[in-house]
Amino acid sequence: MNESAIIDKILNQTKTIAIVGLSVDTSKPSFIVGQYLQKNGYKICPIYPKFEEVLGEKIYRKLDDIEEKIDLVLMFRKGSFAANLLPIIIQKGIKNFWLQLGIFNNEVQKECQKLGISFIQNKCIMRELPLYINRKNYN
Repeated sequence: MNESAIIDKILNQTKTIAIVGLSVDTSKPSFIVGQYLQKNGYKICPIYPKFEEVLGEKIYRKLDDIEEKIDLVLMFRKGSFAANLLPIIIQKGIKNFWLQLGIFNNEVQKECQKLGISFIQNKCIMRELPLYINRKNYN
């Protein structure tokens, strides 16, 4: 499956997104992207080590703390942190893992491919969502 087909599959399946590293700082990309996703109808579950709330949502300390069904984990941390999240993603049965623009982890990508977890790295979901909507409307 090519990358745009994987992106389409992820965005088509996703309603609830756990955003790892969603900052309360309104100038940070994670805040801007989280707000954009929220405005486009996605339920977000922010994960951040500080504060209690952002964008009207409760902030969780870690992915483990979220009890509701998560469709996608979107990560705004260093690429190496993806290896910490993968066991929890597997345990929770989450089917989609996305590393935001500028973030890579090729080992986790290989592992996700083996496990059947849809994986995207080094792409901005905020840039990809309009392209997906466009493809969906013209196919």
